[in-house]
Amino acid sequence: MSLIRARLAPIPAAFLKRVRTEGRDDLGQQVKRLTATGGEPCRDVLRRAHPGEELILASFSPFVKPGPYKEYGPIFVLAHESDEAVDRDALPVGADLSYLRERFAIRAYSSDEEIVDAALVEAGDAQNVVDQLFARSDAAFLHARFPAYGCFACRLDR
Repeated sequence: MSLIRARLAPIPAAFLKRVRTEGRDDLGQQVKRLTATGGEPCRDVLRRAHPGEELILASFSPFVKPGPYKEYGPIFVLAHESDEAVDRDALPVGADLSYLRERFAIRAYSSDEEIVDAALVEAGDAQNVVDQLFARSDAAFLHARFPAYGCFACRLDR
């Protein structure tokens, strides 16, 4: 197992409150409530779901500015607010139960939220890739994404 050391941005509190209390996602659609089978990637707590946990599946956009890269996609969050500790300075990767597993994509974006670089990353090389992308003067933040479905996993800040 490896670690990515970077600041991991939380899912906005307003989004979490809206999906949990109003049942509406970023596209104004009704969220889907379900029971975890185990292993679903919970974006709010940066871990895999435990079997039987109540989850919400909702459309989310990690972008705030309009533009060609603004996209919406499905994310899982816990159906109820959690007080569990979430380390937002390091993310374990590579193990079966890790939030990010053996392979994932990392995309670098400018402050205008336009993509400037991307890489398909093996867990053992993740920190090197993160460091290389952050070495670019035009890279304001990074997104990690799940490779098979392409879904947003988390935002990494300097």
